[in-house]
Amino acid sequence: MESFLNYISSLPGAVAQGMIWGIMAIGVYITYKVLDIADLTVDGSICTGAAVCATMMTLGCSLTVSMICAFIAGMLSGLLTGVFHTFMGIPAILAGILTQLVLWSVNLKIMGLALDKSSAANLPLSARNFNTLVSMLDMNRSLIILEVICIVVIALLYWFFGTEYGSSLRATGANLNMSRAQGINTDLCKIFGLVLSNGIVAFAGALLAQYQGNSDINMGKGAIVIGLAAVIIGEALFGWLSRNNFALKLITVVLGGIVYFIVYSTVIYLGLDSNYLKMLSAIVVALFLAAPYWKKKYFTKPYAEKHKHKEKHTPSLPKEAE
Repeated sequence: MESFLNYISSLPGAVAQGMIWGIMAIGVYITYKVLDIADLTVDGSICTGAAVCATMMTLGCSLTVSMICAFIAGMLSGLLTGVFHTFMGIPAILAGILTQLVLWSVNLKIMGLALDKSSAANLPLSARNFNTLVSMLDMNRSLIILEVICIVVIALLYWFFGTEYGSSLRATGANLNMSRAQGINTDLCKIFGLVLSNGIVAFAGALLAQYQGNSDINMGKGAIVIGLAAVIIGEALFGWLSRNNFALKLITVVLGGIVYFIVYSTVIYLGLDSNYLKMLSAIVVALFLAAPYWKKKYFTKPYAEKHKHKEKHTPSLPKEAE
């Protein structure tokens, strides 16, 4: 009974983490779903946001300035990936990996600045010592603030992707060649999409550092898997709510993140080894990604076959009648 009560008491924390990672997953959604780009930069940029925010607050900067700088740092990370991909012709997935490698060293140096060292792998950011926006120590306040942040982020993105340039980004992801034929600078759209995506991811990283009370060099490991899991789970469970509404699709991404971390808490409650959760996440993402393919291949007859079968059984007219 006591363990069950502990499980219930852990759920608000799971919801809070789910919203933070849901914001991060919105960044993944922009590249994965809108631009149709597999961007692995997020494993590094989420840590960059955390490192910049924690370092600047440790050095005496205000929370607002630290959060803005974290967002800008993430945007610069996305810019580097965009330059690798468009200007240098490197495939997007490899460009993201290269930026990850760059950010690993950069993040160590950034956190080292706060401790007056050449590098540091961990930097504390306790709510007891700093005026943080969210914290595990004040769950009710953190949940309300995170709800407001999610609403604001989704509202701003909904407005932006309804503008002419936002529509250009969506067109670039939907049909690259047609977008070029319409005079859209697709390379610039890709770069801007990567910049915006990683800015949001870094912003989520800054929130995560405040929530968990530290910035760590390893906090971004597997972030892309969690982000994809949130996108895929949200689409699978709540896709019927969104239909063609972009704002509702972003909401389902956040809901997917919440479901993911509730499952995480449940796994711990059931006594399963939490070290296997990332493997479980990868399997879940793989299954959800494979589902449309399996449905098309094994459960739906191709249109061409149906049409051919129909023609085969339709009696032809005599030549005289033609």
